[in-house]
Amino acid sequence: MGKIVCLMGKSSSGKDTIYKKLLAQKSVPLRTIVPYTTRPIRAGEQDGIEYHFTDEEGFQRFLKQGSVIEARAYDTCYGVWRYFTVADEEIDLSAHSYVLIGTLEAYDQLRAFYGADKVLPVMIELDDGVRLQRALDREKAQDHPKYEEMCRRYLADAQDFSEEKLALSKINRTFYNDQLERCLDEITDYLWEHLDPVTGKTEAELLRGGDRSGH
Repeated sequence: MGKIVCLMGKSSSGKDTIYKKLLAQKSVPLRTIVPYTTRPIRAGEQDGIEYHFTDEEGFQRFLKQGSVIEARAYDTCYGVWRYFTVADEEIDLSAHSYVLIGTLEAYDQLRAFYGADKVLPVMIELDDGVRLQRALDREKAQDHPKYEEMCRRYLADAQDFSEEKLALSKINRTFYNDQLERCLDEITDYLWEHLDPVTGKTEAELLRGGDRSGH
């Protein structure tokens, strides 16, 4: 049986980069679950890649259909932004494992929906000062920088990922992303230990596709 790997961490901790590199490596085959959001698309993003971009009407439509697995709403400086995951025929845990980027709240809701044994947490950590500089650099690159929202999100992370909440969600393993390749190797080894080869290939075939670090 497959599992859902839930990548979590504070803003600008490197989740997007690690997410893309995990999908590119071959040693632990993972498929994507592209979440939905009602926030505006950022420069460099593509609809259907980082997120499916929709609006409040679209969210309410999925909600009425009963297909929303988990949902979060943030009262930002620019109105309410929603992030949510939709259950559809593309998610088949009997045949595949998946990876997505989420929050502790999303992780808890995924466990409630699929079962605790079907969701694997990967918590990314990084020095707060480094994260703040990364966030500022990223916001500067936007066509219309939203510095107020950047600051709100940065401060909210301290509460959203507090030690108390990590303990309540039973997160007892974290990965420090001060050196990307080392962090990625540690995560890959962790996934190798906890995921079964569920893509229809044998383990030998998977090994022929690349070693455990994806090379």
